[in-house]
This record gives sequence, C-alpha cells and structure tokens, in this order.
Amino acid sequence: MSASRRSGTTDELGPQEPERDGADLLAALLDGMDAALCAFDADGVVTHWNREAERILGWTAEEAVGRQGFAGWAVRPADAEEIEERLLSAMRSPGRQVHEFALVTKEGGRVLVRTQSAAVPGPDGKPAGVYCAFSEVHTQIDLERSIALSEALFDDASWGVVLVDADLRPAVVNAHAARAFGIGRTAVLGRPLGELLAQGVEELESALTHVLAEGAPPAPAEMWVAVRTAEGEQQRRCWRSGFLRLASPLAEEPVPLGVGWLFQDVTESKQTEQEASLLRFRTNQLHRAARAAAECENPAEAASVHLDFALAGFADHALIDLVAGGAVPDGEGPVRLVRAAATPSGAPGPSLPAGRAGLPVRYAEGHPALQCVERIGSVRASAGVSAPERAREWAVSRQWPPDSVHALCAVLRSRGRTLGVVTFVRGASRTQFERADAMYAEDVAARIAAALDLAGVLEEGRRE
Repeated sequence: MSASRRSGTTDELGPQEPERDGADLLAALLDGMDAALCAFDADGVVTHWNREAERILGWTAEEAVGRQGFAGWAVRPADAEEIEERLLSAMRSPGRQVHEFALVTKEGGRVLVRTQSAAVPGPDGKPAGVYCAFSEVHTQIDLERSIALSEALFDDASWGVVLVDADLRPAVVNAHAARAFGIGRTAVLGRPLGELLAQGVEELESALTHVLAEGAPPAPAEMWVAVRTAEGEQQRRCWRSGFLRLASPLAEEPVPLGVGWLFQDVTESKQTEQEASLLRFRTNQLHRAARAAAECENPAEAASVHLDFALAGFADHALIDLVAGGAVPDGEGPVRLVRAAATPSGAPGPSLPAGRAGLPVRYAEGHPALQCVERIGSVRASAGVSAPERAREWAVSRQWPPDSVHALCAVLRSRGRTLGVVTFVRGASRTQFERADAMYAEDVAARIAAALDLAGVLEEGRRE
C-alpha cells in the first residue's frame, strides 16, 4: 500500500476520521495509477511512493518514504547530486519537466526511466515540494509508438482504415477510406454501411459480426462491393480486407469496442488476374479443339468440335447459319441463311446438324445475324434488363432459344468469302458479351469457317 507522511494531529473541529478517509482515498488513487509516482517535500525528502514505483524498483513504500532524496539507495552515488538537482529544479521552473536517467533497483540492477516532474504549490502558493511520475523508457517508447502508429494510420496510410462500432457503423475513418467511399471523412461517420455501399453490404456486415463474436480471421478476404456515388451510379470495386477485433484494455474481461477494418483496392490487379486466367483457359480450349478436330475425317464434324469446345465457360447455346446456295463474295446483295447446326436448347449437349431440308431461317430485316453478314464483322445484341416475359419474346422473335438474353454473332469467312454466321447466346445468369468475348468468338469463327470451307470443297469434288 502507498504511504505518505501524515501529521498525526487531530483537527480541533472534529474527529480524525475525515482526515483519514481523505488520506485513504489519496492512497487508493496513487496505487491505482498506471505510472510510478513519488513526491518530495521542499527539503527533498520522499513523501509519497505508490505501488507502480514499488513494482519497477522493488523498494516498498515503507522503505522509500522518509528518505532524503534518492542518494544511497535508488541511484548511484556518482549520479545522486545531479539527479536530485534536476528533480528539485522543477520547483523553480513553470510547467512540467521531462528527464531521463537511470535508477537502481532493490536487487542492484539499473532501470532507465523517463520522468515528468512539476512543483507542488503550498497553501501560500509557493512551491512546497515536487511530484515525479516516471515509467520505464521502453514502456514509454512503446506507448509513443502505438500513438504514432494510430495517428499515421488515420492520416497518411496508403490503405483504407475504418473503425466500426458494435452497431456496425463507421466511428473513425482515415482519408484513404473516405476517398474510396467518395465522400468526406465526417460524412461517413455513424451512417449504416447500406447507405455507402450498394452491393456487398451483406457479406461485409457478416464478416464484421463474425469478428465481433469470434475474433479476427486468419487471412485477408477479398470482397466485391459497389460504391454509391453522388450521381447515383455504382462503381464495382474489389477490396482486400483485414479485420481486427478491438477490446478495451481497461476492462477486466475483454469488452468488444468494435472492429478495425483495413482494406486496399485491388480491383485492377484482380481484373488483370481474371483476364489472364480467362485467356489461359480459352487458349487451352482452342488448343484442345484443334487437336480433337484434327482427328475428324469429316471437316463438318471438325467444325462442330470447334463449336462445342468454344461453349465451355463462354456461352449457353450456339448456332451455325450458312449462306443459302453457298459462299458469296463481298459486295453481293442480301443473302438468306440456312440453319446448319445448333446445340440443344433444353439441356446441355453437343451440337447437332439441323438436317438437309435447306429451308432458310425466318430472320427479320435488321436481324443481328444479317447485320453480321452485311458488315463482315461481329455484332452484339442484348435484351437488357427486361422482364422475363419480354426477354423470352425478344429471343423467340429472333429465332434463338427462349432463355436467350445476350447474343454475339461472328461472321464465318474463308478465302475472302462469307460462308455464314456463328451465333453464341447467353442466359440471364451470365453477363452480356464484351469486346474481349467478340475477339474470342472471331477466333473460333475463323476455325469453324476453315473446316466448313474444306467440307464444301470435298462435297464439290465428290459431285464432279
């Protein structure tokens, strides 16, 4: 227990208990401090010594209180005069003074401490002594580093840092995170995450709830979110996120204060990674299709092989329409298209020949397949965000499978002539075709066209 020098006299106006209660309260306050504290009177005699000081140096309050300075017990004799002068000089200086020096423990070891000392005024306002709070230098440095780290994270960090409270609302955000959300730092505070993000809110809130209950996950998580903008548009981003559960260091048992959420925008690298992975897959598919087609005796069968291999991960259905009457040179008038092969529309399976009737497909004027032949280039079409009934009507009116929502037509060209069109279609579960998809379809179309052209040449040879 802390000790202090007490007068021992009794107040004439009342019993001694109030004075004792005040002294006990002072002792309890001193013992509860996280920092070591001692005090000296005007003559340099130790008057107070708390438990933290005892913990650091090993000297008990009974052993410390009443000693004249630190000389002969808490400091080396060679350092005693200098240290006492530095401590007592606080009575002659305004404010607090900070010093670093070595103290001696009861076991004879040395501890480097950092002290803050200030004068204690007496009843007349003049300095009556000095109080000195001290802690081990490495502990103080650790605290300063922690504070510096916190300030740096919320000022200069190159990734987003958000402190989320127990209600899953941002309590503190740094500048980087505010820029990622597209609004000011103060505008983010206290708002539900659903007002900041249009997509990915459920996944993020689930992760935050898990961290509050179970603790931090072992590895970062990549989350796709859509950020709401002032214009109402949504920017889809990929954030690599790490989470830390925050607990109060002052409670006896861990009390969750919230979650520290750190994230970094990896959208560009993720998209590049996905594009590279997709390119590798499609290149492998082309290679496998070429090897399989090389084993086909019938070139028309080889064309179907190319079509079937192209569907994997690319489209739900595919159609091949050939120009009626054979290939046509560039610049000739409107053409009619005849269905040559198609994949099953009800269930997945290999493409099947359409028969030998040779009846033209009822394509209306302006049909994407006809536009493809006219332009000698790829054409993309989509039903957009129409209702399912409208999308079905859109697909059926174009002679495509009823579940079609997006389509891509690529022209079949060989030896400078147009042979027909290959059409790839996707259902509502897939995204619409992009420019990279059109390039892949054109590559597949070139291989199909070469095989079909060879089949036509062989057919003409057999006729002759």
